Parts: sequence; C-alpha cells; structure tokens
Amino acid sequence: MSTVLVVDDDAAIRTVVAQALRRAGHEVTVADSLAQLEHALKLALPDVIVTDVILPDGDGIDHVRSVAARFPLLPIIVLSAQNTLTTAVRAAEVGAYEYLPKPFDLDVLTRAVTGALARGGLVSDDDLHEEDRALPLIGRSAAMQDVYRIIARVVSNDLTVLISGESGTGKELVARAIHDLGPRSAAPFVAINMAAIPRELIEAELFGHERGAFTGAAARNAGRFEQASGGTLFLDEIGDMPMEAQTRLLRVLQSGEFTSVGGARTIRVDVRIVAATNRDLAVHVANGQFREDLFYRLNVVPIVLPALRERRQDIALLARHFLDHAAVQGLPRRQLAGDALTALAVHDWPGNVRELENLMRRLAVLSRDEVIGAEAIRSMIGVHTVTGQAADVDIAQAVHGLIERIAREDPAALDDGTLYDRVIGEVERPLIEAMLARHGQNQLRAARAMGINRNTLRKRLDTLGIAVVDIRLNDAGGR
Repeated sequence: MSTVLVVDDDAAIRTVVAQALRRAGHEVTVADSLAQLEHALKLALPDVIVTDVILPDGDGIDHVRSVAARFPLLPIIVLSAQNTLTTAVRAAEVGAYEYLPKPFDLDVLTRAVTGALARGGLVSDDDLHEEDRALPLIGRSAAMQDVYRIIARVVSNDLTVLISGESGTGKELVARAIHDLGPRSAAPFVAINMAAIPRELIEAELFGHERGAFTGAAARNAGRFEQASGGTLFLDEIGDMPMEAQTRLLRVLQSGEFTSVGGARTIRVDVRIVAATNRDLAVHVANGQFREDLFYRLNVVPIVLPALRERRQDIALLARHFLDHAAVQGLPRRQLAGDALTALAVHDWPGNVRELENLMRRLAVLSRDEVIGAEAIRSMIGVHTVTGQAADVDIAQAVHGLIERIAREDPAALDDGTLYDRVIGEVERPLIEAMLARHGQNQLRAARAMGINRNTLRKRLDTLGIAVVDIRLNDAGGR
C-alpha cells in the first residue's frame, strides 16, 4: 500500500483530503507545519507528499526545493490558494510533480497522486526566478489555472507553443510570460503580426533582405529571425500567413537555416518559436488554407486562452488591477462600487480583456466620481448581457436562443437527457457570479440574497467550477 503525507495547517482540508485518499486505497499521514513534515520524514519516507504553500512556520514551495534535493525521486504535489502564475511557475521550478490551485476537485487530486506514484517526480535543479518579477497574467479562475500549469511546464524548455483564443484574450502576454520566465529572458523577444504585413513583404520581414533585392531595398536589413537570435520569436495571427510563406517557414523550422531575400549565404539562428491565432487552424487545414505539416510543427504544446465571458470570476480582479495600473500611470485613482462589479459581471465582453482594460482607462479619465457605480459602467458599455441580448430581453426568447445555440454546438444534447441540466447550468452560473460580485464575493451574503443556505452555494460553486477567494475570508464579514 502506498503512503501519502498530507501537509496543511487547515484541519478541515487535512481531514477531507486524507479521507479521499484513503478511499482510493492509500495510507495517509498528516502534518500541519513544516516542522511536522520534517519529523514525519525522519520516521518514514512516504511515496508522495501533498503540501500547502502557506504554512505557519514557512513557505511550502521553498521547502519543496530542500526536500527534492534530499529525495530527488519523491513526488511532491503543491496545493495553494495563491492562484497566480508566480505560484505555478515556482512550484514547477523547485521540482514539484504537480500544482493544484484551491479550491480543487478531490478526484483531480486523487488522479494526480496516482500519476505521481506511476511515473515518479519531475525534478529540476534550476534556480528560482525573482519572486517580485512583474507578471502580466491575472486570474484565479479554473480556466486560468490550467493556462498557468501549462506555462509552468514549458518555460524551461524550447518546445514550440501555439496559443489560440479570441482577439483580446492576452495571447501576446502569454508569449511574453513564456519568454520572460525562461532561460532566454536576457535575449530579445521579437513579435511580428502576420495580419499587419502585406503578403509580398512577409518573407523579407521574417528572413531579411539584401541591398537591391527589390525596389526600395537600399541597404541590407536583418529579418525578425535574426533579430530574435538567442531569444523568442512570436508569430502573431499565424493563420493569416500566405501559403507560400508557410512553405518557407516550415523549412526553417525543420532545418534552423534560411537565406535572406536576394541573398545566397545560409544563415543559422537559435530562436524559440511561439505562435498565436484567433482562428481555428484545424479548420483552415481541412479547407486547404493552412499547411497540415506546419500546423503540427507549430502545435507541439497548445495553449487555449479562455474568453473573458468564460472566466467571469476574474472580472472584478482584472478591473481593479487595471484601475490601479491607470493610477500608477498618472490617471485619477478610481474605485468600483458593488453594483459596478455586478454590471461588469453580466456584460458579454466581445473584446475580452482588452475591452475591459480600455473601459477602466476611460472610466479613470471621464468619471467625475472617485467611486464608480453601475450607471457609469452601463453608460459606456451599453446593456449587453451574458446572452448578448438587451438587458430587458424576454426570458423565453433568451431560453429559445440558448437551446438553438446548444443544438448548433452539440446536436446530441437535444436527445441525450442532459438538456435540462445544461440550460439550468447556463442560467445558474451567471446568477451566482452576479450575486457574488454584488456582495463583494461574500458567500454567506450571496447565499442569503438568493434564498439558499451557504452549504448549497458551496456545492454549486464546486459543481460549476466557479473559483472564489478563500471561504474563511469571504465569510468573516457576514457573521
């Protein structure tokens, strides 16, 4: 029987995790501090450690490094309520096998333990990056935690990454994070937007050109590949790349060599490739608009960025961040009232995070009041709601529209017995998120306002995968 050591200063979490792991057939010991962890290691070496980050006598991630150095084959799973990219990257860098943000699914944790036992730990001797490094990605939603985990696993290698997502979701921010947190951070990060360059100039932009190569080429010019030598080349909107340029790019990715336009000398550069698109490249491949072999060459590690409407629990956090950032840049300091957060939560955000950032900057400049209310929000973004209809839309029409959308996306759902739960879930999620936003993320008050008890709300949060800040902090002001 395998043994798992669970380290957490929260007795309730220790109990729940221990029970779940014992039901899965593991022997479990528990500890509430780093001192108890060390004592347990002296008594018997477990097969897996599951540890929190914030412990009474120190930082759990810092201690992971020490444990990994002494026991390099011991898998360690890190749990944390500090659901940031920094935490995920730190956990990966110090040798953690897996990182799971709180609140977490017990089934996911159980599978992680099973995987750790089957494959062993992933150990790294790399030094930590500076903890105070400014990171561009913000969000505590489950969708963003998935993104953080992938980034944490790819920063230390040179695998090609393909980032997909709607416009405004932050694809370049992800690319920059991969570069800034990796071993190439001291070298250039060079970005090129394929959609912004005329077709006839793309090859010259990528690979450079010699003097006289074409009309107007008065001098030799290094292309983006040469400019990014030793660093990262970010190919944005790769789906807009002409087919002839795709062929040449594929050859460069395969060989690492190219010649400039009008040149004869072979140029070799060492660059990491990160590409991004707001298109479905698989569809473009099927339609003959994108080379299949290039798609697979780029899609080594896919990262799919969620639209803002798919991570609504992050809206308040992002909005406050953008207002704070605007103030640092010299714009008037503003705050958001509770009803303003509700107005933000129900907007459809077709422009995603970029739209939210621009809105916060406009409000910082144009709002007459220090505390921004819902009316100011609505006056600038209109009355678009979660369904994209007017705020006073007839509910029956909205439900019919929802059913039509489900029928388009998943026709089998109309006959497989899941339609009721799916429709109710679509309505329930924005209701809960809006009430949490209205009550400052306080679960007790939100539950009372909806006429349900707090335990019911907690169960629905878990079922729907809605991440909120720590429950104990939420409830403190509601008792």
